[in-house]
Amino acid sequence: MTAAQPRPSVSFAPLAGALTGRLTLPDDPAYDAERSPWNLSVDQRPAAVVHPADIDDLRAILTAAREAGATVAVQPNGHGAAGSLEGAILTRTAAFDRLEIDADARVAVIGAGVQWGAVIDALESTGLAVPSGTSRVVGAAGYTLGGGHSWLSRSAGLGAQSLRAAWILRPDGTHERVDDASDPDTMWALRGAGGTVGIVTELELELLEAPTLVGGSLTFDAADGPAVLRALRDLAGHAPTGLNVFCSSMRMPDAPMLPEAVRGKSFVSVEALALTESDLTALDAVRAAASPQHEQVGPTTQAAMAAASMEPTDPSPSRGGSIALATLDDATIDALFAFHAEPAQAALVGVNLRMLGGALDSPSRPAFATLQGAGWLAMGLAPQFPGTPPEPGAASLAGLDALLRPSASERMLPTFLDERGTLGHCASADDITRLRAIREAADPDGVLHEGRLPR
Repeated sequence: MTAAQPRPSVSFAPLAGALTGRLTLPDDPAYDAERSPWNLSVDQRPAAVVHPADIDDLRAILTAAREAGATVAVQPNGHGAAGSLEGAILTRTAAFDRLEIDADARVAVIGAGVQWGAVIDALESTGLAVPSGTSRVVGAAGYTLGGGHSWLSRSAGLGAQSLRAAWILRPDGTHERVDDASDPDTMWALRGAGGTVGIVTELELELLEAPTLVGGSLTFDAADGPAVLRALRDLAGHAPTGLNVFCSSMRMPDAPMLPEAVRGKSFVSVEALALTESDLTALDAVRAAASPQHEQVGPTTQAAMAAASMEPTDPSPSRGGSIALATLDDATIDALFAFHAEPAQAALVGVNLRMLGGALDSPSRPAFATLQGAGWLAMGLAPQFPGTPPEPGAASLAGLDALLRPSASERMLPTFLDERGTLGHCASADDITRLRAIREAADPDGVLHEGRLPR
């Protein structure tokens, strides 16, 4: 054990004896592997890591935390890590793996440990879709409870909007099903700030009828980026709700692990997912603005879209930054592409902008998380390749944020916060006050980790 590793201030021996699952402490050889998050740039050092086997194990964890003066932080498979988790019992919920699809009712029951890939596979050939994230390996629970923006968000709203009900373990040990009729305050909090008010063990999600999906991918010369994004900006105000669009400015490094076709290349891509072929014809406005170098359009599936994503499939160090934009004017578009082309910004591999609006502007359920009124969700990615220092990527992300900050929306999405972001960036002061009151009523002893609540 190194000097930097924490030791629990009290013995967790009673917890070890009460568990069916696995407990790992800082002096255990497996501690470093168990504590690691998905983003290896985040160094979290909890007082203990537990893999509970069932509800009774979760109750034992709550009891042990209360007796030790510790908190309980739930992180199913490492995504969404932020901070050191000092003094927390890090709880992994992989054992909660129930997955049931009721196609007639258009409902999925999903355990807290289930990843999106399993849900997407289970929906193949059903004519139904789920507003999942772009990565197959992200957990459905963390994504949904943090808001969640997906390929289908213009058509179905945020992932949190699909949450019909949840099974939740209260800090007092009560395990119950809640919905908007039985506990509207808890449901409001779960849709965006979930982990702050209880431990969710299962979700009930509403599925989207999507008997046909059509995908489109258009690749343009990097010099055409401003014209392409202007055309998309002008389209956004009247785009059909069935059309979902991502636009990316890519500047690929000359790295040996990349395919030859993209290694060292810069280009702009427009990727779309539509509910019908007619929805996709709206992209004619983009073709009129610039000629694609490559184009592929045709029937697709949610599984195919997930498989084609460039999301990492293994934990790795990475730095990124996101911001929701209220507007996207010509001057900002020109400055964005000029900035990304600068030699000094080589570490900024990708800048992605997702078209908002559509169903996002008409939430179907009350929720803490919202992008209502925002126009675009912008993200910068600065992956940390082996042997490269982190400072250039961090500087580029800071420069990108400074460029876009004057156009920022009032709300951000919890699932897209960087490791320093708080829920204060995602809600009004009144909403934060309401969330604190719900949390205080549910957890007066503060046994649940406060997560991203503003300090």
